[in-house]
Amino acid sequence: MTGVDPVTRVPSPVTVVGLDAAGAPPHPALAPVLTAAGLVVGAARHLTAVPVPAGVDTVTLGPLAPALHRLAEAVAAGVPAVVLASGDPGFFGIVRPLRAAGLPLRVVPAVSSVAAAFARVGLPWDGAAVVTAHGRDPRPALNACRALPLVAVLTAPGAGAAELGAGLAGWSRRLLVAEHLGTDAERIREVTPEQAAAQTWSDPHVLLSLATPDAAESAPDPAPLVAAGGMRSDNQPAAAPAGGWALPEARYAHRDSMITKSEVRALVVARLRPRLGRLVWDVGAGSGSVGIECALLGAAVIAVEQDPRAGATIRANAAAHAVTVRLITGRAPQALAGLPEPDAVFVGGGGADVLAAVVARQPERVVLTLAALDRVAPAVGLLRTAGYTVEGSQLSAARLADLPGGSIRLAATNPVVVLTGERP
Repeated sequence: MTGVDPVTRVPSPVTVVGLDAAGAPPHPALAPVLTAAGLVVGAARHLTAVPVPAGVDTVTLGPLAPALHRLAEAVAAGVPAVVLASGDPGFFGIVRPLRAAGLPLRVVPAVSSVAAAFARVGLPWDGAAVVTAHGRDPRPALNACRALPLVAVLTAPGAGAAELGAGLAGWSRRLLVAEHLGTDAERIREVTPEQAAAQTWSDPHVLLSLATPDAAESAPDPAPLVAAGGMRSDNQPAAAPAGGWALPEARYAHRDSMITKSEVRALVVARLRPRLGRLVWDVGAGSGSVGIECALLGAAVIAVEQDPRAGATIRANAAAHAVTVRLITGRAPQALAGLPEPDAVFVGGGGADVLAAVVARQPERVVLTLAALDRVAPAVGLLRTAGYTVEGSQLSAARLADLPGGSIRLAATNPVVVLTGERP
């Protein structure tokens, strides 16, 4: 029983069968393909979990290259082969590297570990983001947990609940850790990030990160985004915000016009390039408008602000826009010490010492706004000395304003220089 590859329409001797992460019996298709197989590939735990016929060649997965080589030989020889995998092998699984190797496939999926984890704890997950820390830099997965109210993480040794918990210290999160799903050793525990960081976890495990109520307050009518269970009601956890960005200043509480104007904010946010998986610092955050709009676009955000009154405003604005912004109340550059490494930083306030402290952390991008022209040349020099390529623009906007009698005039806003430093 070889099946037919749905893309190439040629006979497919490689059948990829998922073993149910929830512990259900194997799919009925498994028995006949095993009987006909000349080669079976899988992790050690998968090979012992199914009745591989005596005399059939097996390859225990470790490094993937030897298995790919053996499978390619089987395809060339027309020998039926079976690959055993966990859950749905097309979901962050082995189907991707098998397809990249040019192997024709037939896939028989089972319940994925993520679906099983949510089922075990009785939570819906249609609004969750699913990310992986397996075989790649775990920071994007960590930043997704920092940014979004409901995230499932496929973990790996060295990038699991302990490491992610350590990285979530300071964020209001509760973690559900599901170990050995579908086996007799299955265990699910709810812990704080600090508790997760202090424990040793068995592999494999799945981590569910949920915002606690104080970090996921519902937005006011008419557009609530965060529903019961910490999930966005629009089922798009990192989609572009429905209400847009570069929002009018009236959409934010602010004091004495201490807010980045919408025209300037549009360019600043574009230069910061926020997205899911990135961490943005908003230094000298003021009203928090720049950081909040980065969070609306999926980034994790830390706002640094020395004025406690402004800090309260940032919290209120973040709640009004239904995003998580971690607030650090303190004076930069001292307040920057010990913060997680950023991907991009907006410097909205502070002097040369603040900019120097930021570039010392070597984020990919640094964006700053300057109203005083005498500060432009020193800032450019500091960025270039630190190895950044620098671009700059002066923005001078004029807004429509009504005059008596129905006439309209243009009212100029103060010009602002926007500098962007980018590491080559």
